[in-house]
Amino acid sequence: MTFSKLTRRAMVATGAATLMTASTGLIIPACAAGLAPTPTMRGGSNNYRPGARIVDRIGGGGFWMTGTVRRAGDGAPLAGQRIQIWAHTTEGHERDWHSHGATLTDAKGEFRLEMPQIVPAFGQAHGHLAFDGDGFETVFLRPLMASSRDTSLSAHFVLQPV
Repeated sequence: MTFSKLTRRAMVATGAATLMTASTGLIIPACAAGLAPTPTMRGGSNNYRPGARIVDRIGGGGFWMTGTVRRAGDGAPLAGQRIQIWAHTTEGHERDWHSHGATLTDAKGEFRLEMPQIVPAFGQAHGHLAFDGDGFETVFLRPLMASSRDTSLSAHFVLQPV
């Protein structure tokens, strides 16, 4: 075990750094001015189906799509928001109706939907998610998986009120 001795030099340096920092106003923790809205991603709306039905699971399952939905500005979680999910999976293409489904966020603004394993399409394993509810701007996401062997993918929405 190593012990460090507080020297006069260290004390003077620490004091000087504290005084310099205090003069800039950085002693007070930084506060976010507001949570910025999530921009729509290019390619996110590919094969989107307005009004996809709310489901308990897409296909046979085995893969989890999860995430959160928050309000821009204050970051408050948004309950009861509809998130549509679709992807190219072991059971179908992202253009197939049976590869689409929607779920609702819970009281904490979280969603979770089981679906078949996502497989690469055009060389990339990715999912598609959309928020298209009332009161907020529509957002399409197309998150990439780190590996096609991953068994879950997470996406987070920060919605801008209309």
